[in-house]
Amino acid sequence: MLLSPLAERNWEDLCLVLEEVLEHQFHKQLFALELGSGTGQHVIRFAQKMPFVTWQPSDIKEESRDSIKEYIAATHAKNVLQPVHLDASEPWEKWAGLSRNSCDVIIAINLLQYSSFQTAQGVFTGAGQTLRQNGLLITYAVYAINGTITPSCNEQLDAELRRLNPEWGLPDIDVLRQLAYGNGMRMERMIEMEEYYKCLIFRKL
Repeated sequence: MLLSPLAERNWEDLCLVLEEVLEHQFHKQLFALELGSGTGQHVIRFAQKMPFVTWQPSDIKEESRDSIKEYIAATHAKNVLQPVHLDASEPWEKWAGLSRNSCDVIIAINLLQYSSFQTAQGVFTGAGQTLRQNGLLITYAVYAINGTITPSCNEQLDAELRRLNPEWGLPDIDVLRQLAYGNGMRMERMIEMEEYYKCLIFRKL
């Protein structure tokens, strides 16, 4: 099993956000897709805390999918499906066989800053197609706002990401808001998190 110290630090705060935004839906079984599940630590913790949600983890890396499988086996998680290969930059029709309007929630944790603009477009296009009406897309990252990155530690993070891959970097909230609008969603809330991270909550109209 892979272990991410960052995932171990932030899962609890993220879980609180998810529980808050889903609190009015505890009475029914929901279906949630996680894009870029990584090690699998988040999805397992979320599943333990929110048994009313069936979780579909996904990742493009085989080693991540193997790690998720090991977490599922170790925790005997009943409400986590086996991980699937999903490349968010591909057309949504290739999203692991998901059908239109099949998801209540889509979450992307620390995905967008490690993605090209094409992938970011894919996330929002796919979410616009696969979310049910009133469904939620929740993204967690460090962001630029209207082209500005603050404070200096975030500028350094952006520069470091771009050194690793020129297509990576901190996503701009205003650009994401426009992508959401173009795909039938609107940004409903921005929740401040630790270390300048934010959760953006987009709702399918």
